[in-house]
Formats: sequence, C-alpha cells, structure tokens
Amino acid sequence: MNKLIYRKFSLDIVNFFLVSSFSITFIVWIIQAVNFLDLVSDDGHSLSVYFYYVSLNLPKIFSKTIIFVFFISIFYVVNKYNNSNELIVFWSNGIKKIHFINFILGISIFFLLLQLFLNLIIIPKTQSLGRLHIKDSNIDFLPKLISEKKFINVVKNLTIFVEEYKKNGELKNIYINEKINSKKSKIIVSENGRIYKKDDKYILKLFKGGITNINDNSIFTLNFSETDYDLSSFSTKTVTYPKMQELNSIMLINCIKKFYKKNKIDKSQILRDEQKCEDRTLNAISEELYKRMILPLYTLIISLVAASLIIEPKRKYFMKFHKLNIFLIGSFIIIISQLSLKLFLTSINIAYIVLLLPIILIFFYYFLIFSLTNYKFSLL
Repeated sequence: MNKLIYRKFSLDIVNFFLVSSFSITFIVWIIQAVNFLDLVSDDGHSLSVYFYYVSLNLPKIFSKTIIFVFFISIFYVVNKYNNSNELIVFWSNGIKKIHFINFILGISIFFLLLQLFLNLIIIPKTQSLGRLHIKDSNIDFLPKLISEKKFINVVKNLTIFVEEYKKNGELKNIYINEKINSKKSKIIVSENGRIYKKDDKYILKLFKGGITNINDNSIFTLNFSETDYDLSSFSTKTVTYPKMQELNSIMLINCIKKFYKKNKIDKSQILRDEQKCEDRTLNAISEELYKRMILPLYTLIISLVAASLIIEPKRKYFMKFHKLNIFLIGSFIIIISQLSLKLFLTSINIAYIVLLLPIILIFFYYFLIFSLTNYKFSLL
C-alpha cells in the first residue's frame, strides 16, 4: 500500500515538473532564438544552420531551469496534498513525516544526478557541436544579404558594395575590398557581375573591371574582362573560438591538475598546455567547474525546504504565513546559489566556505527537520 501511495506522489511531482520545465524551457528558448537571428541577418548563415544551432541550446536552458522548477513542483504538490487532506493517507498508513521527507530527498537525488549528467557531459558536447557547425558551415545566406547601396561585411576581411541589384540576380557597379593581412589588401571594381553556386561554393563572376593590389610600398592594378571571385574562402564573423562552457569536463579537471603540478600560485597566471588549456586562467576553469558540479547540490536543499511544508507551526496565527515563509526561504536559497558563484572567486578562504556551503546547509536543514518531526518542536 505504501508503495502505491509513494508512486502516485512521485508521479504527480514528475508530471508537474515535466509540464512546467518544458513550458518554461520552450518560452526561454523562443526568446533566445530571436536573439540569435543575427546569425542569419548579420553573419550570413542559412536558416538550417540557424535552427540547428539554436536547437542545441535546449539542454543548457533546461538545466538552468531545473532547480527552480523542481522547487516549485514539490511545493505545489505537497501544498495540493495538504489542502485536499491527502497527506492524512500517508500518516494513517504508518508513514512517519521524516520518512516522507526522506522520500522527497531521494527524488531530489535523481534530479541532482540528471543535472550533473547534463552539466558535465551533454551541455559541453552540444555547445561544442553548435560552434563546430557554425565554423564548418558555408555562408549560404550571403547572396540574400547583399542589397543596393549598402556596404556588406558579414564575413571577415571582406566588404562588398553594390550600386544596383536587379531582380534577375545581376549586379551593377560592384566594389570589393579584401583585406589579405595587416600589410596587404585588394580592391576590385567591376561594372557588373552575378553570383552563382558551384560545388556547394558561391562564386561571384565579374565582368569588365580591375583589380588593385595594395602593399606597404607598392600599388599594382590589373584590368580584366571576366573573372571569378571565390567567396567560399572567407569565414564567418561569428566567434568560432571554443568558449569555456564548450570544453570537456575531464579536460578542465586535467587542466587544474596540471596547473597545480607546476606549483603556480598566481591564479591570474595563464594556463598553457597541449589540451586546449591555453589562454585559460585557473579562475575561469574553477568557475566553470563550480557551475557544473557544485551548484546542482542546491537541488537537495530546496527539496528539503519545500518538503518542510508538512511541518505546521503550533500557533494558528503563523499558519497564515507558513507557506509564504517556506516559499521565500526556498527562493532565497536559489538566489544564494547564484550569488555564491560571484563570491567563489573573491579569495581562497571564501572559496572554501562557498564550496562547503551547500553541504553545510543540507545537513543543517535536515537536522532541523529531523528535530521538528521527531521531538515535536516548533520554531513558531
């Protein structure tokens, strides 16, 4: 009988969590997807590249909403059971309140493992895949970005100006400025031209114009009647250097180990080794690992806070504010978890305190609940 009661209770929490988290994740994803429209409008990528890239952000958004939605789920279900007197079924079947809270804590461990799995494995992988796809993709949207009497510079080291863009695809009075390096550049002027695709590459065929090569000490001009200008050799302006959140978790841990093996005490010292730790500071790596491994521990705390709804105050006056107090405490702990990231990097002593804070809070709050449920104490 107890198994059936617990099964129904856990299913109610999971169902509410899934509906809420998917709804919030989808809303945040839509907002974020709108912000990424510059991948098409400014950087010249195709719509397929755009949708693939924004879709890979779903695991990251979902992971960030877990702790809040999980707290709301437990709070809502326990409050619902309490209002409908369904909790009496638990107590009448011999289930103690501390056992009920232990069951909720057990559920929270599952969500903790889920969040760790996302943070340590899935999110770095999906973020890395998104960047690599952007890096390897052709600038398929470039022809549609070219417009009349506007300087177009959606790719690095290349600026294109077209005075007239006819409906049949013909370009009139074309100006191209290509920066080869810091000392060399190329200017191409053409009376007309047309963009066509060949072997998945965009080629700009130019007619009647000239090419001017500019060096530090010389200028050389060459006229042409017809020439092809390969646009595929240019890369997008989108940042393709791997961000910290895209790096493999094991790699980051190895970077920290190598840092300490070299006995480098200065935390601003730049890490350099063969495993993409170059140009990464110890502070940046530590911060990323803290977000992936420590912040999820707060899931256990907020589950205990939400579960404490079953412990009612003795005084009826405080009963009115009991639910509000529990909700505010849970919200405050979630805020503290986010602020702890800022405190983590202030000093080494504070860093140790911040690392131990979630563990301390878990044991403290559990001991408090254990005392209230077993010895009939009340804070109010």
